[in-house]
Amino acid sequence: MTDDSRAQGGLICVAVVVVGALFAVGLLRESYWALALPVAVLTFFGLGLAFWVGWTIATIQVEPEPEATEEPEVPPSEGAA
Repeated sequence: MTDDSRAQGGLICVAVVVVGALFAVGLLRESYWALALPVAVLTFFGLGLAFWVGWTIATIQVEPEPEATEEPEVPPSEGAA
C-alpha cells in the first residue's frame, strides 16, 4: 500500500467525521434539511443504480447460440451386451 493510498484513506475518514458532525448538528437544530438531503442523495443514488442496471440490460449485445442440429436417436442394438 502506498503513502498516497493511506493519505486518501485518512481524508475519507476526516470527511466522514465532518459530514457526520454536520448531520448531528442539523438534527439537534431540528432542521428539515438534515433529513431531506441524505434521503434525497440516497434516493437519487438508488434511482441512478436502477437506471444503470436497466441501461446495461437494454444495450448488452449477446451473440445468439448456434442452433443445435438434432440427430435422430439411434435405438440400442438388441444383440449388444
